[in-house]
Amino acid sequence: MSDEILQPAIELFAGGDLEGAVNMLDELTKKHRDVAAVHHTYAEFANMLNVEAQDDIIPGGKIMMAYKKAMNLDEENDEYIVDFADFALECRRLPQAVKEYERYARRLELADIPIDDRLYMAARNLVDAIEVVDPTKSNDMVMPWIKAAIRWSVGGLGYSAEEAISLLNEE
Repeated sequence: MSDEILQPAIELFAGGDLEGAVNMLDELTKKHRDVAAVHHTYAEFANMLNVEAQDDIIPGGKIMMAYKKAMNLDEENDEYIVDFADFALECRRLPQAVKEYERYARRLELADIPIDDRLYMAARNLVDAIEVVDPTKSNDMVMPWIKAAIRWSVGGLGYSAEEAISLLNEE
C-alpha cells in the first residue's frame, strides 16, 4: 500500500525533481497521517534537499518530527531508528543521536546481529561532532558518548570490547 502512495513522489525524484517530490510528500503526510513510510520518505527527501541546497529549505525541526512520526507509527523498523539517529547527529543533537543509536544497537544485539556499518560510521561521526562541541573532551557528559563510539567501532571490526582489550594488552 505505501509503495503505491509513494510512487508518484519517487517518480518525480527519479526524474530529477527533488523539490517537487518533497512538496508532494509534504501533502501526502497530511493525507496519510498513519503511514510510516510516507513520513520517513518525506524526512529523507527533505534532508536530501537541504543537503543539496546547503541551506535549510525545510526546517530541521519539521524533518525531525517526520522521522519521529515514522518511528512512532512503526516502532519495529530499525531503519527508521538509525536514519533518525543519523539526522540528529547531523544536527548536532548529540544526546538524542546517542540515545537512538544505543536503541538501535540494543535491537541488533537482541536479534543476535553484530554491530553493522551504520553504527561503525556513527562512531566516527560522533567523535568528530564531540571534537567540535568539546575539543578537549573534558566535559563529563561526553565520556559516555565516547565510550559508546569506541564500543561501536570495535564491534564494527568484529570484536567484543573484552576481545579488543585482550588484544591490546598482549605484548
